[in-house]
Amino acid sequence: MDARDERIRPVREADGGALDRRAELSEFLRTRRARVKPEDVGLPDFGRRRVPGLRREELAQLAGVSVAYYTRLEQGNGRNVSTEVLDAIARALRLSDDEHAHLTHLARPLPQKKKGAGPARAQQVRPALRQLLDCFDGVPAYISGRHCDILAWNRMAASLFGDWGRLPEQERNWARLVFLRPDCRELFVDLEQKAIDIVCMLRMEAGRSPDDPRLSALVGELSVKSDEFRRLWARYDVKEKTHGLKRMRHPLVGELALQYESFKIAGGGGQALVTYHAEPGSASAESLRLLASWGADAVSAPSG
Repeated sequence: MDARDERIRPVREADGGALDRRAELSEFLRTRRARVKPEDVGLPDFGRRRVPGLRREELAQLAGVSVAYYTRLEQGNGRNVSTEVLDAIARALRLSDDEHAHLTHLARPLPQKKKGAGPARAQQVRPALRQLLDCFDGVPAYISGRHCDILAWNRMAASLFGDWGRLPEQERNWARLVFLRPDCRELFVDLEQKAIDIVCMLRMEAGRSPDDPRLSALVGELSVKSDEFRRLWARYDVKEKTHGLKRMRHPLVGELALQYESFKIAGGGGQALVTYHAEPGSASAESLRLLASWGADAVSAPSG
């Protein structure tokens, strides 16, 4: 697939607006196979290859399954595939833990909600968690939901990222903010990495809940409105948000280097608590202190 084909590849949907799980499984395996070179796994590279990466027969050999069996799997037919076979294919493809989990979700999906059962309930944040957010003095913190929704936040998060309370509820979503709002995009020094992280998280969620109509609608909307999103979505990369360094560009205090941590909330239905902090004594720590002291003036700056 050349770069032009990657840009125009449509989002595949099954009946009822859900993402097509079989197509997702097929494309995920194909793209993972394409990135593994024969020399990476100790195989000789004989002859000219029409496509990059391993051939199907080579991968089947590495995984210890028949070529016909693997071909059916890569065509999206993961019915009755065993955990042992998936583990062997994951090892052969050198999948990360997140990629391995995604493959399992696609090939052996959990039972989905029956049709006609009604729409999923809106995600609610427990009052005690909202109180906890306010206890993080000087630490930007928020709670995110299944679709990168921003469900709750403290004053410091608003000072850093902008006043999400001014936005319609539907727009309080990291994917819409990063791909569709120029003012938000300006906050991130490494915008490309932020965009990649968001797409990777949405891909993980698509593997867990391919029949989620809200997720399908979000992916469809972004695919229509953003060439960048469509390009990244076509890569089929997956990764959970855990921790890392984020460089911000704030209109009042300039650049900040902040460490973020993401904590899954037990019983939260996919919610996570995300915090940002600076190295003690650093210029970024002083910038956070200034944002905290400016209060409402800082809150209005990023979106203004």
